[in-house]
Amino acid sequence: MKLIFDTNGNNKQKDMARAWLDPNITDIVYGGSKGSGKSFGGVNLIFGDAFLYPETHYFIARKKLNDIRKFTIPTIYEVFETWGIGQQYYTFNGTDNFYTLYNGSKVFLLEAKYLPSDPNYMRFGSMQMTRGMIEEAGEFEKDAKENLHASIGRWKNDKFNLVGKLLQTCNPAKNYLYPDYYKKHKAGELEPYKCFIQALPTDNKMLDKGYLDNLNRILSKNAKERLLKGNWEYDDDPTALCDYENILAIFTNVHQRGKKYITCDVARMGSDKAVIMVWDGYSIIGLEEYAISKLTLIQERINHLRQKHHIPTKQVAIDDDGVGGGVVDNTRCVGFVNNSSALNGENYFNLQSQCGYYTADAINECKISVDCDVTEKQKEHIIEELEQLKSYQMDKDTKLKILPKQQIKDNIGRSPDYRDCILMRFYFDAKEKKLPRKYFAG
Repeated sequence: MKLIFDTNGNNKQKDMARAWLDPNITDIVYGGSKGSGKSFGGVNLIFGDAFLYPETHYFIARKKLNDIRKFTIPTIYEVFETWGIGQQYYTFNGTDNFYTLYNGSKVFLLEAKYLPSDPNYMRFGSMQMTRGMIEEAGEFEKDAKENLHASIGRWKNDKFNLVGKLLQTCNPAKNYLYPDYYKKHKAGELEPYKCFIQALPTDNKMLDKGYLDNLNRILSKNAKERLLKGNWEYDDDPTALCDYENILAIFTNVHQRGKKYITCDVARMGSDKAVIMVWDGYSIIGLEEYAISKLTLIQERINHLRQKHHIPTKQVAIDDDGVGGGVVDNTRCVGFVNNSSALNGENYFNLQSQCGYYTADAINECKISVDCDVTEKQKEHIIEELEQLKSYQMDKDTKLKILPKQQIKDNIGRSPDYRDCILMRFYFDAKEKKLPRKYFAG
């Protein structure tokens, strides 16, 4: 059997193949636009190895099983056709979604959606794979990527002297790909074991005639920047209230000191985490979180922090929805009710929306800063949650409204606890009528 990866003049696919063969590279990101030959190239590499090395194991993962069926499987058969591979060389298990090749190798098609029963995607970490591929990595959480990556290099790699490798294909996205690959590549700081290959539709010489012309006609300006020009910096969501660079800047902004406050988002029956923030003006000078906590512990921590920083109860805001009401009663602090009316008769759907718009304005004016130690995961989650500050249903209601929490949970797979704690800080601005520059009553 002779298998040839014919790139048909696509030099970026050749770069991807070289990185795949380089024993010093274990982590490859390829793509950055539509029509750049991402899936076709990746399937060539995965199944090429599977046919070459008997009884090895591989995966191709996507966020949704339906997308695997609609897009990945047709690409697999397209590759088989170019190789002249008939059904005598493989079987497909449609129940468990994996291919078994004639030489005993297997390629698993994995759905990587968020599961409440497995929020950290630990189900992937126990797999034993030789190599793997993630398609549309811009849709993935970092935990999913890391646990899929952890499964690689664990099945017959030593026997064939194969370095474990993960290939990720993508369009421009503001998830972990942006800081971990694109920004580092752009700055010349990418780790030596990583490879980032920016590919554009013009690199793919096999695109159907009229494909680019059609995309230019139907895509919005924002989508063209991202999907045709590979512009990673461009925000394609017109409902976003915050500029992405301004969100990143909260970790480097000059600290704006002033009156001190405490905000607390209380965990609901253990389903979310409890978050407590201590503020000096617009600077977060303390952050505590508790995955599993009793209300008495949260009360004790708030009282301790109040005494430590000399903060009166009138400058402490606690989420008053659900179990948080008990903490409010016992500490005699300010209760923050998300669905209560906006303060001062301003033109917002509710108090949460009012504070959300205030928060967005403060972020865009580079007022907020983080002046305390945070982990990389906390930083990642804070950024991701602040990106969810978006306007909502502007055509259905005259009042300004932000994206509801349930929709945010659907988008990122968890409750936006850091965001909630941050926006509660602006209850005090709204109460003191410190109107933001942009968003006034209608």
